[in-house]
Amino acid sequence: MRFSTRRAAIVALFTTTALVAMPALAQDAPADDETIDPTEIVVTAQKRSESLQNVPISIQALGTQKLDQLNISDFKGYAQQLPSVSFQSTGTPGNSVIYMRGVASGGDGNHSGSLPSVGVYLDEQPVTTIGGNLDVHIYDIARIESLSGPQGTLYGASSQAGTIRIITNKPSTAGFEGSIDGEVNRVEHGDWGGKLEGMLNLPISANMALRVVGWYQRDGGYIDNVPGCRAFLPEPNPLGCPPATAGGIRVSNAAFVKDDYNNTDTWGGRAALKIDLDDNWTVTPSVNYQDTRSHGSYGFDPRVGDLQVQHFFPEFRRDKFIQAGLTIEGKLGNWDVTYAGAYLDRKTFSSSDYTDYSEAYDSLYSSVGGIAGYLYLWDAAGNTIDPRQKV
Repeated sequence: MRFSTRRAAIVALFTTTALVAMPALAQDAPADDETIDPTEIVVTAQKRSESLQNVPISIQALGTQKLDQLNISDFKGYAQQLPSVSFQSTGTPGNSVIYMRGVASGGDGNHSGSLPSVGVYLDEQPVTTIGGNLDVHIYDIARIESLSGPQGTLYGASSQAGTIRIITNKPSTAGFEGSIDGEVNRVEHGDWGGKLEGMLNLPISANMALRVVGWYQRDGGYIDNVPGCRAFLPEPNPLGCPPATAGGIRVSNAAFVKDDYNNTDTWGGRAALKIDLDDNWTVTPSVNYQDTRSHGSYGFDPRVGDLQVQHFFPEFRRDKFIQAGLTIEGKLGNWDVTYAGAYLDRKTFSSSDYTDYSEAYDSLYSSVGGIAGYLYLWDAAGNTIDPRQKV
């Protein structure tokens, strides 16, 4: 049984994993004091690999095992497991304002306005955006790190309150590996949903490997858009549909009535190629793509009914992004060198029903012919190029 806000889901899961490892020579078992703890989490919060318990800063981390146990697949899932992280959301994916240490930019959503105060990284590349966080699907993830701020010295702009890092599993030349996971669920008093995810790790040669990940997820709706009507008249009138008088307009939402109309579909993929140039230098290009399409409203009107609304225009939100990254790691003498370059292109487009807001302006607009409700459109696009290097 899986539970979330205002809804519960009955879940059926199936998982298949294939693993072919390269042969290894027999060796003596290590002594008890040399045994490696398989639950130990290695983090790179300080730009170097070290055990979580040895990091002298405020940090929390969720490893692969914990992410799988909790069946986490999105931002809300892992944010609820990080004590230092809180968020404010309208319900739709990719539209949250993140707080760390109780600090946030205000979330004005204006691309000419303020940047967020919490940075988000995908591997070594920043994916921090204005107007809501990038809700990366969580699958085949090595760990998620939460670093309380300020983190500007190591992670630059938009990290005053803290930084969240999503670290993916890297391609491996050790052997072929694959997995597929599926889920079918149903929201309590709502619609059916589910997800299908898969991963394939392909060694191409002794020094090159490709890792490909893909996913599709459907979140079932639980808000009903029920029949209703509005009267837009020159003089204020109570809610309802009295006969339209001279200069007035009457509208109905019959064309948009639907049960469980706030569903969300998410699909995407990720690919990374690891090339070992020699014993000291590694090049890893990667590309990520995701498309999220949400419908309906995630709020309800208690005057209409529990988990019900009366809306008069189509409501939707589309959020898609493509991110390309290049990481080069190596050694120069006694120095470890890393170059991380990235390009991020994100586009969002949304439509919201503003009919109820228009009631306050009936007198004004009726005098010029009347407007039967409002449709609010938001179209935003932006890209980020971020080359950086560290020694």
